[in-house]
Amino acid sequence: MLEKLGSGLRDALRKIAKAGYVDKDTVNELVKDIQRTLLAGDVNVRLVFELTEKIKKRALGEKPEKGVTAREHVVKIVYDELVNLVGKDVEINLQPGRILFVGLFGSGKTTSIGKIAKFYQKKGLKTALVGCDVHRPAAMDQLMQLSTEINVPCYAPKDIKDAIEIAKNGIEKFKKYDLLIFDSSGRDALDKELADELRKLGETVQPDEVLLAIPADLGQAAGPQASEFKKLVGITGVFLTKMDGTARGGGALTACSITGSPVKFMGVGEKMDALEVFNSERFISRLIGFGDLQSLLEKVKDIGMEKDTAEKIMTGKFTMNEFYEQIKGMQKMGSLKNVMDMVPGMPMLKLPKDFDASKQESKMKKWKYVIESMTLEEKNDPSVMSPSRIKRIAKGSGVQESDVRELMRYYEQTKKMMKMVSGKGLRRGKLGRIMKMFKGKMF
Repeated sequence: MLEKLGSGLRDALRKIAKAGYVDKDTVNELVKDIQRTLLAGDVNVRLVFELTEKIKKRALGEKPEKGVTAREHVVKIVYDELVNLVGKDVEINLQPGRILFVGLFGSGKTTSIGKIAKFYQKKGLKTALVGCDVHRPAAMDQLMQLSTEINVPCYAPKDIKDAIEIAKNGIEKFKKYDLLIFDSSGRDALDKELADELRKLGETVQPDEVLLAIPADLGQAAGPQASEFKKLVGITGVFLTKMDGTARGGGALTACSITGSPVKFMGVGEKMDALEVFNSERFISRLIGFGDLQSLLEKVKDIGMEKDTAEKIMTGKFTMNEFYEQIKGMQKMGSLKNVMDMVPGMPMLKLPKDFDASKQESKMKKWKYVIESMTLEEKNDPSVMSPSRIKRIAKGSGVQESDVRELMRYYEQTKKMMKMVSGKGLRRGKLGRIMKMFKGKMF
């Protein structure tokens, strides 16, 4: 997510990590790099200059702690101030209750409701949906389709045109459920009619949470929108949608923060499990290339991958058997690029020019069949592969021989990258020492 923003920040920190010493000129150059990157990421100009002034003042005025170099100290300052910039975390309520979802047309509200429902369902809450969007023609059908997909009951009658009546019926129908999630009507803008309906709906539902869906591509305009809804229905949190496909997410994130509307969730893909609880420390850690091992391990646990398999993959000491488990797991974990960003140090690596995560992701299904056609010996020791074996495997899996060779190249590339990350490359250098400072806090 926010690839350009993250790439710019990582480049700036690489310069500091490689610098022979840190002086005023080094700090000034770092500050300019960060300013350019954040402004390009649509972060508010005033916020950018306030942030960089704090970095500059602390970098030149504070003395590093004992055992910490000046380089390490400056990187830590940048990390701390970026965490402050995107706002404090807000605890996610995992108790039974009611959630009212609000948002304008095109915000991704209904899809986000499906993601939230699945999230709470996995947390052990008996969840149900209530469709109160009586204006958008396809809203009820969409909510019903989502409820079927995630196996959550839904009350979304198309013959009732009163949102308040639907809400009351839904509360009665699902009174034995732990969590009720209510959809609401949207508009092109927050007009008086919508405001009145949402206010009445809020009085009827008496929600424990009011979540506002805002698309990240709104950039800084997300702030004023969040403020308007907050005054109207007292939103308790923001669900930022489309974080996986925009360069303006940094603007939306910080805009919500300065309006006092905390971001609680982020939508990072189209699948129903492409949701992340917002955590400022983890978010910034991933953004600057230091990974987020805690979130990665949580995903591994969610998909049921064996811990031993995950550890072998992380250290680059895996056979084709573990690689097969990785491929199966990746298909459940969402975007390959998103997963790679969680691996500590991976975003800081200069990947091979022919390595394209999005292209590899589309080939995983085909590679799964290739691995299934291998013998136990070939899976345990891929180095035994020969032209005749490749020919047999290609025929058995219904692919071209070039596909089998491509899988072997990808397998070797992945092992090499993981070994670099786990200690044989990245962590030996200056950047490795800096990353170790964050151990325990982020991974």
